[in-house]
Amino acid sequence: MPPAPDQNAAAVRAAIDTFVRDHFHLGATLRLHRSALGWDLLRAPVNVALAPIHLVMALFALAARLIGFRRFGAWLMARRVMLRTSVAQRIEADIATDLLQGAPLTPRSQALIDNYTSVRSAVAEITTSLIVLTTGWLIFGTATPGIASLTPKVSGYVGHATAVTNFPLGQTLGGAWYGVFPVSLPVWTVIAIGVALAMTASIVTTFAGIIADPVQAHLGIHRRRLTRLLFKIALAEGDAPGLAPEHILARISDIADAGMSLLRVFRS
Repeated sequence: MPPAPDQNAAAVRAAIDTFVRDHFHLGATLRLHRSALGWDLLRAPVNVALAPIHLVMALFALAARLIGFRRFGAWLMARRVMLRTSVAQRIEADIATDLLQGAPLTPRSQALIDNYTSVRSAVAEITTSLIVLTTGWLIFGTATPGIASLTPKVSGYVGHATAVTNFPLGQTLGGAWYGVFPVSLPVWTVIAIGVALAMTASIVTTFAGIIADPVQAHLGIHRRRLTRLLFKIALAEGDAPGLAPEHILARISDIADAGMSLLRVFRS
């Protein structure tokens, strides 16, 4: 006798729970991110730069589907824009082995798995944005949703501290002097600090899953995403992957960051 549907469902849930425990709890995600010690440190900043292009293509694909060009929309959504990281490759391979039990992947199944890992990358970007926002709030007492809004704050702090330290009449008088006459930094210095902060943020993004994965595992988010993934793969037919809200959320911080930077320019 074949197993009852309830037994199959229970087996799938157990497999998903095991997968989440083996990959996304704290100790497991620390082991997982060992794969990022290498070329992922270079792939991460490239992917951060390519993420807006990925979002624009996904929006065009969605628009194409809405106006009836479903094949073109599916083709556009299937285009790979971002680089596949070593961490993503490992997760994809383990999904195929542990959850799909080595079944051959169709192009649609591979696209669904790619979409799953891209959502995880978007969550890593969101986590980095929250870290930048919290850092700006705690240190400078203001919202800094991204590197563009954090750079002037850090540049001002570094410039002021350096000028006070090097003041000829001592740091006490230097603090008083530069409290009245603000330090003016060369443009190249501000740019250099911004580049350094962007590189630091890309490294944080590479390892942001160490924070984000256990939180999502505890909240059941990873379990729900994997359940949806397996359900869509089991359908065998259907639309190509759609635009996940995580990608939009990841870009909201960029829009807020750009808006705050423009506002600062207009005020100055």
